[in-house]
Amino acid sequence: MRILILACLLALAGCATAPTRADNVCSVFSQKGGWINNWYREAKSVEREYGVPVPILMATIYKESTFRARARPPRRKILGFIPGKRISTAYGYAQALDGTWDEYRRKTGRYGARRSDFGDAVRFIGWYHSESHRKNGIPLNDAYSLYLAYYAGHGGYARGVWQSNAGMKNSAAKMAAVAQRYASQMASCGYR
Repeated sequence: MRILILACLLALAGCATAPTRADNVCSVFSQKGGWINNWYREAKSVEREYGVPVPILMATIYKESTFRARARPPRRKILGFIPGKRISTAYGYAQALDGTWDEYRRKTGRYGARRSDFGDAVRFIGWYHSESHRKNGIPLNDAYSLYLAYYAGHGGYARGVWQSNAGMKNSAAKMAAVAQRYASQMASCGYR
């Protein structure tokens, strides 16, 4: 009985750790492919539900948190060294803001969803990208534009706030490059 409990605890601890080779989606899926928490199966389910390709879902998480379950933005410094408030309420794999996460849970009925749970976070990203498609007409396979809308918000994207923001455009280009690399990797290692 003790061995079974220990095995379950080790399996759960493995779910909470970030993959060691986040730059390779095949490695991520093989590290997170256990019977308790299979990331590929979760992402593929979201692709079927929302139409957002797995490489874009995974690249969004890579760009937002590098697959860290409890990622948070840094704290502001008071007097240069005293930790103050965080710069935003972003949290978890998807770095979803409190208000946006609450809206997601309300609109989808997923009231128990947690930002630190991979399945919940990847489903949130699929939902958000599909909302970008619905509200702003962004194709579900356009990683660059989907990430701009993710970064700027649906209203900010519609107003074009990203057009004069080199930082946003650079982040979107980096995410799109990761999505393209992940798509190639998935094709070569057999994930479809």
